[in-house]
Formats: sequence, structure tokens, C-alpha cells
Amino acid sequence: MSTSILYRRFSCCNVKVTGGEDNFTYCPATGLAKGNERSEFAGWAFPFPGVFLTEEFISKDEESEIVELMDRDDWKPSQSGRKKQDYGPKVNFKKQRLKAGSFTGLPSFSKKIVAQMKACSVLGGFLPVEQCNLDYMPERGSAIDPHFDDWWLWGERLVSLNLLSKTVLSMSCESEDSIQLFPTFSKENGELSPPGSLTQTSACKNSGEEGINCVLSPRLVPSREVTVAIHLPRRSLVVLYGDARYKWKHAIYRKHIEHRRICVTFRELSAEFSAGGTQEELGKELLEIALSFQGRPV
Repeated sequence: MSTSILYRRFSCCNVKVTGGEDNFTYCPATGLAKGNERSEFAGWAFPFPGVFLTEEFISKDEESEIVELMDRDDWKPSQSGRKKQDYGPKVNFKKQRLKAGSFTGLPSFSKKIVAQMKACSVLGGFLPVEQCNLDYMPERGSAIDPHFDDWWLWGERLVSLNLLSKTVLSMSCESEDSIQLFPTFSKENGELSPPGSLTQTSACKNSGEEGINCVLSPRLVPSREVTVAIHLPRRSLVVLYGDARYKWKHAIYRKHIEHRRICVTFRELSAEFSAGGTQEELGKELLEIALSFQGRPV
């Protein structure tokens, strides 16, 4: 699957972040991670592939109905102040063992959500085999540490529906590689912004040229020094794939949980459990259960 940037129903990149660990903000309109104004990277940007983000994926009435149905079932305590409801097979990730267990399928209310996903260009052929509902509350200090979702069982695309309140998905990278930044331009006057932060090549300095006529050298920064904020509006749907799935860890910090928030995450099977994989038959069995949409939390 291509890791090209995809954009839908966003037109604004002027989100301002005040403080915090994140020093770049993802812009859905351009697919760029842009340096925050109060960081040392103001005026710099780099491509951030592997994110698809769409606002108002469901309506307010649909959101209310979904949350009401969720709250009819028990929420089990989870880590870091979260509560959860799981709809999925029984898994031992350490021993890489998998069986249906008490899994009875995804919940009935998810059938419409999954059907609506077909309209998203990056979700062609997406067949969710697992659904996890996570309940975040500021009073509980709810958060989730930077992590990768498992690669053995779960496939490339991670799909999350953000309910009840806005939040920020914080992306971080532990790679030893460097990221090449380029200066951003002001649309109003066509000038580089901010001019004082740019690095000139030696040839440019010797020529005496200035401004946009001057060739600029790339700015390299260690990946470990970069954190990217992806702003998730209420009722938005986000898909992580490619680099955003396999190279960058994702997290939700406590400071970004201002009100109750529910995250509904759908996961697909990896190649090992899909057509042609070594465990194709088990994958078929689990998908048949999942897509019956008759499930209760396990």
C-alpha cells in the first residue's frame, strides 16, 4: 500500500499548540508536519506520510446512540486510568497464540460504521476482526504511553473513531535516522518564513544573494528530537498506516484529555492470517465471527 499523503475534508493548517512535548503539528491539508511557532522548528516542515483524517465521520445523533449502547455494557478497568470493552479473539501475544475463545463478533452498532468506511479511499478491502473501545476521563488521569500496535496479528491499517471530545495523538520516533526539514513559505508575500532561521549554503553566502533567490541547505535533525501532534476533532476518523504505523509510536497524554473521551479502534488481520497466509483458515474463521455483528464484550 502506498504511503502517500491522503487528505479529505480539511482545509486549515493554522492550529497553534502552546507548550508540551510536541514540537510539530500535522497539517491534514498538506500532509506536512509543520514546526510549532514556539518551538525551535518554527518555519520548518517535513512530509509525514501514512495518515488519513476525516472530520464528522458520524453525526451527533449517531454518536449519542453509539455511546448509549456502549454504556449498557460494563467497562472493565484497564491501564493508565482507562476503561475498556473488547470485541475480539483470545490472544497471547508473547507466545503468539490465537483462538476464538468467547469471541462472538463485533457489536451490532458497528455494522453501519464499518459500512461507512468503504467511502474512505485508504480503507478498500478493510475487514475488521477486532474492536476495542477505550474510555478516557481526566478525573482518572487517563492516558496511553507511546507504543506500536502488534505487527504479528494486526495488519497495516489502524482505524480509530474519536468520540465525545477532541484530543491529540502524539507521534514519536526512536529511529537513529535523521529527518530532513525544509523551510515553509508564506503564501501572502512569497517569502521564506522565518528568514532569520534559515541556513545558507556556502555558495549562497559567497554570492551575496538573499531571500528566496538563495539556495538553502537542508536542515537535518535526529528523529528522536521530533514529536508530531495530530489533532483529532470530536467524531473524526483517523487511519494510521505505512510509516505512521510502523516507524512512529503513538500516544495520548493526560493533558490532552479535557473531558470524557471514547476511542473506538478497529484492527484488521496481518498477512499471516489473510488469503495465502500460513494461518489463512483461522483468519477466515475469526472474520466470519467478527462480521456477524452479534457480539458482546469479551
